[in-house]
Amino acid sequence: MNVQDIYQYFKNPPPIYITKEVAVCYILSVLLNEGDSYGTALLKHIRANHPPYRISDTVLYAALNFLIDERMLSGYWQNESGRGRPRRMYQVAEGREEDAQQLSLLWYKFLGVEHEPAKALAV
Repeated sequence: MNVQDIYQYFKNPPPIYITKEVAVCYILSVLLNEGDSYGTALLKHIRANHPPYRISDTVLYAALNFLIDERMLSGYWQNESGRGRPRRMYQVAEGREEDAQQLSLLWYKFLGVEHEPAKALAV
């Protein structure tokens, strides 16, 4: 290691992988704000909108399974033309929007944002 390596590290820091607990809150915030989504889109979304953070596939699907087990999410299969197999889509379960809203606030707290965007408050 040399001084230049330190400058390079801070210029291009490695991604920060989030935990399952934080991933649960992130997933709910995306679904509430942007509507139904699927696993790969959630991974791409965090890269595009929150560049320092990443979620491993393992953590993402553990968080999705947790939310399904808690009956906070429901899923359905969606066929798309030109795509060989259907995609598993996720949505906030009917009647669980308020719980989802409260947990999604923790994502914004994690980011250091005082409140979530106004768009999400209209749920």
